[in-house]
This record gives sequence, C-alpha cells and structure tokens, in this order.
Amino acid sequence: MTTTTTNRASVDDGSSRPAVGRRPRRLIRSPKHSLQTLAFFAPGVILFGYFAWWPMISSVILSMQETNLVADPSWVGLENYAFIFTDPLLWTAVQNTLLFAVISIVLGFPLPLFLATVMSEFRRLGGLFRVLVYLPAAVPPVVAVLLWKWFYEPTPDGVFNTILGAVGLGPFPWLESTSWAIPSLVLAATWSAAGNTVLIYLAALTSIPTELYDAAEVDGAGIWRRVWHITLPQMRGVMLILLLVQIIATMQTFIEPFVMTDGGPQNSTVTVLLLIYRYAFNYGDYGGAAALSVLLAIVLGVISAIYLRVTRSWSTT
Repeated sequence: MTTTTTNRASVDDGSSRPAVGRRPRRLIRSPKHSLQTLAFFAPGVILFGYFAWWPMISSVILSMQETNLVADPSWVGLENYAFIFTDPLLWTAVQNTLLFAVISIVLGFPLPLFLATVMSEFRRLGGLFRVLVYLPAAVPPVVAVLLWKWFYEPTPDGVFNTILGAVGLGPFPWLESTSWAIPSLVLAATWSAAGNTVLIYLAALTSIPTELYDAAEVDGAGIWRRVWHITLPQMRGVMLILLLVQIIATMQTFIEPFVMTDGGPQNSTVTVLLLIYRYAFNYGDYGGAAALSVLLAIVLGVISAIYLRVTRSWSTT
C-alpha cells in the first residue's frame, strides 16, 4: 500500500510539472478580437491624421500653388521657393531669429534650472514659490506682451526707466532701438515661459534619490558641489529634452515681435514666423507663406534629428 501511494504521488508530481524545453503556448487572437482593436483605435487615428497630418500635406501642396484662397489656384511648382530665396528680407529675418534664439537660450535655459534648484531647498515655502513662478504662465500671452510694452515706454516716465533713473541710469530707448529691441523681446519671452519649465524641473528633482544628497552631506559636500555632482547628472535627460524644446520654440517666436514692435525698428525684429504672417496677410501671397513654412519645418526637423543624434549617448549615460 505504501509503495502504491508513493508511485502515485510521483506520477502526479511529474505530470503537474511542464516538460523541460517545452515552448509556452502562443496566444492566438481571433479575427473578431483584431477587428475590435482596430475599431477602438480607428477614431483616434483618423482625428489625429485629419488635424495633424492633413494640414502638413495641404501646406506642401499649397506651397506649390499661386492662390488667394478664393479663386481657383494655379500650379507653379517650385517658383514660390525660388522667390523666397530672392527676398532680401528673408536673410534679415533668419539673422534676427537666430539672434533671438541664442540670447533666449543663454538667458532662459539656466534660469529655470537655477530657480528650481533654489526653490527645492525651501521646503516650507515651496507651495508659495510654485504659485509665484507659475503666475506669468497663467497670464494670457497677448496681455503679458502688452504689459511689457507698457513697461518699455522709452520716455523718462516709463516704468523701467523710472526704476533705473532712481540709480542714475537711463533713460533707455528699449523697443525703439535696433540694438535694444531683440534683448527686450527676449526678456519678456523668458518671463512668460520660465514658469512651466521651473515646474518640470521641480518634478524631476523629486525623482532624485534623497540618499545621494544624504551621503554627500556626510562627506561634507556643500550645496554647489551637490548640485554639480548629483543634481545636474541626474537631470541630464530632462535638461536635454527641454533644451531641444526651447530651441524649437525660440525659432518660432511670433507674439512678442508682432505685438510689441511689428518687426521694427528698421526690420530689426522681423522673425521668420512674422515674415510668414506678412506674406499671407499683408501681401496675400499664401503660396509663398506656405513655402516658407515648409522650409522652416524642414530646418527644425533637421536640427532636431542632429540634436537627438549627438545627445543620444549623453542622455543615457
């Protein structure tokens, strides 16, 4: 009786274990399941294609036509692109856009990171600081730009000139000077956009293990050594992505030069996007505006591809 029971147990144990080397059963999906999945994703794909990809395709088609959006368009091929490159204002707009982008990155990229790092050290007043930093982002862009335009009043009674006059500086022409106009626009744009970036950095700072800071404090590291050796390396991936986003955003600046200076003085603040606006709504050349838009998209795509290629190893090591 004992032998029989033992053999049964061994047989039962052996039959309950899968055979060595047996492949796991592959889940076979029925055609009905595939159709349900397709039906679930189809509305989102259709809407995304209609509102995202179709405007891009339409812009490429429009860039090869001559039309005022009312009469029937005529096909002109690459003539719009050839005309754009003969426009002397194009190179002025490119130079202004690059200058705006460089100053914005030099001023606006380290500032949010610095503010987020300092705010993370104040635990009790962290909520108040977050509200104050994000407040500019809650102001409508046009309202904020008009407010800064009022601050930049070039007379001695202007807000900034009054403040600087108290310490014996100014008055400065600000937006009416070809040398001061671009930096003035950069200052307003940085003030408006820094809040969102600061909050992203603050969220990234919470993901850094506190054990690293505790170990650094035990070793006697000060705040700047902790930032240099812990904070910056741990946030490298977020910083690289935000830098790319800022490059793309600064290359498409429009509201500040349009509302504050309208491209002046002497076309010193005409950007590529403002030139696109002029082609379409001032000159009625919608084909030229579309062609310049396509060229800008291609340039930004190339810059993004090169940037991601160069920084691929930096963001993962």
